[in-house]
Amino acid sequence: MLDLVIKGGTVVTPTGVSKIDVGIDGETIRSLSPEISGRREIDAAGLLVLPGAIDAHTHMELPVRGSRSSDDFLSGTIAAACGGVTTIADFSVGAAETSLPEEIEARMKTAAKAAIDYTLHGEVIGWRPGRKSEFAAAIGLGVRTFKFYMTYSRSGRMSDDGVLYHAFAALARLGGRAMVHAENDAIINSLTDGLAARGELDIGALPRSRPVICEAEAITRAAVIAQYTGTPLHIAHVSSELGLKAVRAARTAGGQITAETCPQYLLLDETAYAEPHGHLYSATPPLRPQSDGQALWEGLSSAAIDLVATDHCPFTRDQKRWTGSFLDLPYGLPGVETLLPLMISEGRARQRISLVRLVELVSGGPAKALGFYPRKGAIAAGSDADLVLIDPASEWTVCADTLHMATDFNPYEERAVVGRPVMTLSRGRVVYDGGRFCGEKGWGRFVSQTG
Repeated sequence: MLDLVIKGGTVVTPTGVSKIDVGIDGETIRSLSPEISGRREIDAAGLLVLPGAIDAHTHMELPVRGSRSSDDFLSGTIAAACGGVTTIADFSVGAAETSLPEEIEARMKTAAKAAIDYTLHGEVIGWRPGRKSEFAAAIGLGVRTFKFYMTYSRSGRMSDDGVLYHAFAALARLGGRAMVHAENDAIINSLTDGLAARGELDIGALPRSRPVICEAEAITRAAVIAQYTGTPLHIAHVSSELGLKAVRAARTAGGQITAETCPQYLLLDETAYAEPHGHLYSATPPLRPQSDGQALWEGLSSAAIDLVATDHCPFTRDQKRWTGSFLDLPYGLPGVETLLPLMISEGRARQRISLVRLVELVSGGPAKALGFYPRKGAIAAGSDADLVLIDPASEWTVCADTLHMATDFNPYEERAVVGRPVMTLSRGRVVYDGGRFCGEKGWGRFVSQTG
């Protein structure tokens, strides 16, 4: 007899939506069919049963400006579990003085307290052609995706085109994948210097310092280098219609391109900067006009965008205390706990995208991009029993005080939401139930991207 059966729910599988039971043995889904029996049974009548969401872009306890993002790997993964996320993909913390394998191993130790499963991207800082062996060693540790910044030259994080060329070529030979933060550094620095000279550094000037041309040009440049070297390329946090057009053009030209966007670019716009506490919305890329968000929604439904991730990088109000210049702010927004509810409410309840497509964007698509589908990201025999049960009729209001993320600010504060997670299972274990986290520190495991 099966250990556990989820009975009577509306289940989204890779092939569609069905009224079936989900049978679990240990940490694995073993069967999908009507009327299964188990030693324990969970009544899911009236609920949606989805594969656990995978947030493919988070920044837990990230060092920033002498501080760090306010969620650590424990508080952040507890919040994730409460929002129906069962796996996160975070980043090593790069530095020119240390090697990629050293950084990955150190980050694994930091992440060991995670309450749900996690994987890592390798952050590439200060790399040069003589360090090609580091990629092979990192891939041996189970990390296949490596992030390059195309901006932030003044903080020492940028990789120039020469670095991109040699690194991409090395990754192509090893079966790795490049990921880019795509913004044109020279344009940003020129515009920022002009704004500073004129004393125009209020938060409303942030979008003017990083216009959409910066994103589109950098995507195009990275895609050309990736196509020439034969490297699969992932574009992080596409924020604009022009950036999306660049992704489409790169694919048409034959590039192996995947792209993500984030809830903030779908649901918020640059008018947020005019609010009394608009500086709390500081993020890069910045928020855009509403028309860009509409174009991104179309990109989700047309499959021009492969996945939705949060770029979860939370800070408290005190950490974002306004000093008179957007240059002094840490950039980042909280989002891991609200990813799935917001996408269900805005995507399904408002009929922007189908339920099957929604699940692909927050579960299947990330798992495929990270290289561990269908072990994760699907409800199928043999998949990990990572599941979330959703009450599709539950109406609630986003409030930072009642969420679990370690911040006192939420960019979606007072937004009405339809649809809420009521239970989350991580590898067959219930870790969230009816408003209460019931998992444990260290339950999460590192998930290799290389098999």
